[in-house]
Amino acid sequence: MSAEFGRRSGGQGRISQWLRGRRSEREAEDSGREPLLLAAAAAGLPLAPAAYPSGYRCSCDRVGCPTPARHPVSFAWQTQSTTDQAQIERWARHQPQANFITATGMVHDVLDVPLDAGREALERLLASGTEVGPVAETGDGRMLFFTLTRGTPDDEDEWWPCELDCHPETMDEHPGLRWHCRGSYVLVPPARLPGDLTVQWVRGLEHPLPDPLSLLEILTDACSRYAGEEPDHTTAAWPLRG
Repeated sequence: MSAEFGRRSGGQGRISQWLRGRRSEREAEDSGREPLLLAAAAAGLPLAPAAYPSGYRCSCDRVGCPTPARHPVSFAWQTQSTTDQAQIERWARHQPQANFITATGMVHDVLDVPLDAGREALERLLASGTEVGPVAETGDGRMLFFTLTRGTPDDEDEWWPCELDCHPETMDEHPGLRWHCRGSYVLVPPARLPGDLTVQWVRGLEHPLPDPLSLLEILTDACSRYAGEEPDHTTAAWPLRG
């Protein structure tokens, strides 16, 4: 009996140690969350609260949520997005599990590519001496290159809305390059996805935002090669204007 009890106690002890370790890891992650969000806001990225993982589902409880833990919590996210640090502090403290999105097309755009293509392109860009800004990796296989926005022309017809590329909700239909601009958003690190996946910075916000066109040729070339290696994937088309 005592031997059996000892075996059980040992097992319970190991489980308790593992749980404590998991809690410590999560506490360490949480302690760095708010400074990173405030740094994003200080760099000019407008933020708004987003959904977060609830097990393998989304916190929004929508049955069959198409973008679990990847979407804003409010339909008014475009007007709600802000760089006001006091507001972001309130959100972060009152919603400690929430992810955050950053609205694109106001200050910055995001060139969103498959992870393997992005890593190849990043190496080539750095080797060529091209200025590369902040870059993030997502645990579900994407790399995000943060750039300056294409601008806010006086003529409304000169806008290039993100609908010409893809909606955030239809990204699976565009496995190649996705250009997030006006009317779109991406998760800003640090963020969590279902299945213990994360979104993390590879290059931080200390790097200035570059002109997106300076990255485009190498990114599209890498995406084309990625699509050639993966026959089921095709690079998304996007319009360019002079």
